[in-house]
Amino acid sequence: MTALDLDFIRNQFPAFQSQSLQGQAFFENAGGSYMCRQVIDRFNRYYHDRKVQPYGFFKASIEAGEEMDLAHIRLARYLNVQRDEVMYGPSTSQNTYVLAQAFLGRLNQGDQVIVSEQEHEANAGAWRRMADQGITITIWPIDADTGRLNIADLMALMTDRCQIVAMTHCSNIVAEIHDIRAVADLIHDAGGILVVDGVSYCPHGLPDVTALGADIYMFSLYKTYGPHQGAMVIRSSAKHLIAPQAHFFNHDIPDKYMVPAGPDHAQVAASNGIFDYFDAVDAHHGGEDDGGRPKRVEALFREAEHANLQLVLDYLSARNDIRLIGPDDAAVRAPTVAFTSHHMDAEDIAIKLADHGVMAGAGNFYAIRPMQAMGIDPDKGAVRLSFVHYTSRDEINQMLTALDQIL
Repeated sequence: MTALDLDFIRNQFPAFQSQSLQGQAFFENAGGSYMCRQVIDRFNRYYHDRKVQPYGFFKASIEAGEEMDLAHIRLARYLNVQRDEVMYGPSTSQNTYVLAQAFLGRLNQGDQVIVSEQEHEANAGAWRRMADQGITITIWPIDADTGRLNIADLMALMTDRCQIVAMTHCSNIVAEIHDIRAVADLIHDAGGILVVDGVSYCPHGLPDVTALGADIYMFSLYKTYGPHQGAMVIRSSAKHLIAPQAHFFNHDIPDKYMVPAGPDHAQVAASNGIFDYFDAVDAHHGGEDDGGRPKRVEALFREAEHANLQLVLDYLSARNDIRLIGPDDAAVRAPTVAFTSHHMDAEDIAIKLADHGVMAGAGNFYAIRPMQAMGIDPDKGAVRLSFVHYTSRDEINQMLTALDQIL
């Protein structure tokens, strides 16, 4: 393993060459990352040469379909699942909503669905609304002080009617990375399935879903350097609980049975650019196409992020005028760092950061329920500093210097 070549990395993102963004340090990556040039190039080619109905009988149409098929093959390869277990949809929020409707078609009144209290609303509201249809919804609570989930609490909540547990891989404000394998084993032993929201985890490296043990895994491509699409894995272990949601003649087609509106052709095709980028990162750092690429890329990203993240956590932990949300150890969390100030509103801090050329977020980030559980007013929210592997140490220092002056 070699250190990440940051010059090479940043050269893959046109945003870093944009005059309008010079001097601006981007710390709202959890809301959506910069798009890599490989995705932009794929879009340009598709819209220029292949913007026709795919899967037809002429060259442009055939090539458009082949590019969409390739996006499914490569997504499956990176996640270590089967090609017929992956699909693309409009967004993770939409995919979760459709998924919940699919489960309602097979669940019975009184069946139990457990939802963690740490969820973004996309992975909370869709499940909680099942209570209107007679499903027993049980909340897996978080610790009011730390925001953390305790697996022992989950064990105490599960009944013999438990069918589904829905949780995040890591929260978009607490950011602790959960031991998904341990949770999956517990749920499988009880005969249930595990649904995991990976939106806040995947910008830091795509996981091996088979190793995790998740039955369903979802994330957003526009937060992993790509187009505005949601990706979803549905393993064969979950299909017995799912009623297809597409046109009846598409019920047996893996790409379509859970996508009521059909695919967005150009965005699916352009998703290949994400894997082009990851492949280029691995190759530049000495890797080969030997099956180990996804793990190597994830390791490169996490290593590059770790030192920067610990620097930020150490700074915030040392202050007595703020509340850091989530753990202060970079080894157990993603570089999505939220905090509240005892003296200033989150929005005011974000505005002042922008005056210093730091693009950060403030608000509730659709994490209203966990904020309420931790005693944080969602209307005031928190400041969120989220970064990824392409963030430089100079940008970290720029942000910390600005924050020090503001606070």
